[in-house]
Amino acid sequence: MKRLILLALLIGGTSAFSQTNTELLKHFEAYYKQMRLQGDVQGAINGLTHLDVLQPSQAKKDTLAYLYFSEGKSMQALNVIGIEKNATDSEIAVEVKALALKAVNQPKRALEHFEVMFSRKPNVLLAYEMADLKLQVNDLAGAKANIEYGLANAKDEMRAFYETQTPYQVPAKAALLYLKSIVTLSEDRTANLDAALGLLNQALQIEPNFNMAAVTKNALLAGKNTKE
Repeated sequence: MKRLILLALLIGGTSAFSQTNTELLKHFEAYYKQMRLQGDVQGAINGLTHLDVLQPSQAKKDTLAYLYFSEGKSMQALNVIGIEKNATDSEIAVEVKALALKAVNQPKRALEHFEVMFSRKPNVLLAYEMADLKLQVNDLAGAKANIEYGLANAKDEMRAFYETQTPYQVPAKAALLYLKSIVTLSEDRTANLDAALGLLNQALQIEPNFNMAAVTKNALLAGKNTKE
C-alpha cells in the first residue's frame, strides 16, 4: 500500500513538473517575443537564456551569443558558444566566434574562424579583415594572398571601415592598397621604401581623405629625408 501511495505521488509530481515546465516555456517565449518587439536587447538576452535552460538547443545558444556580441559583450558571447572550430558550426556561430575573438585581441584564434567564413562565402571585405589579422601575427605570405584576392575582386562601391580613434570608411581598394604597403615595408623596410610609398600614393589617389595612409606616407617621407 505504501509503495502504491509513493508511486502515485511520484507520478503526480512528474505531471506537475511537466505542466510547470510547459507554462514556463510559454511565458518566456512570450516574454522573449515582446522584448524583441520593444527593441530591448538585454531583455531578449534574459528571455532567451531562460528558454535555453528550460529547453536547450544550439540554435538558441547561437542567437544568444549573437545578441551578446551585438551589445559589445564579446566575452559573454564566447562563454555561450566557446572558441573551438567545429565543422557543424552555423554561419552565425562562426561569425560571432571570429568577430568576438578579434574584439578580445586574439587574432590567431579569430583567423581560424575567418578562414571558415571565407571558405564558405569568399568576399573582398573578409579578405581585407583576414589580411589585417595576418599582419598582426606576422603571416606576410598569407596577408599578401588575401590582399591580392581583394584587389582583384574589389568594386568601386565597396567600402571598408578603417578603425582609429574615430572610425571612418574608405573604398575597399584603397584600404587594401594601404595594407599592401604595410606588407611591403614589413618584408624589407629599406629596400621596399619607395615601393611602399608608391602604394600609399595609389591609395590616396582613390581616397584623398584617407587619414591613416596620409599619416603613414608623411612619416615614411620624414624618415627618408632624415636619412638622406
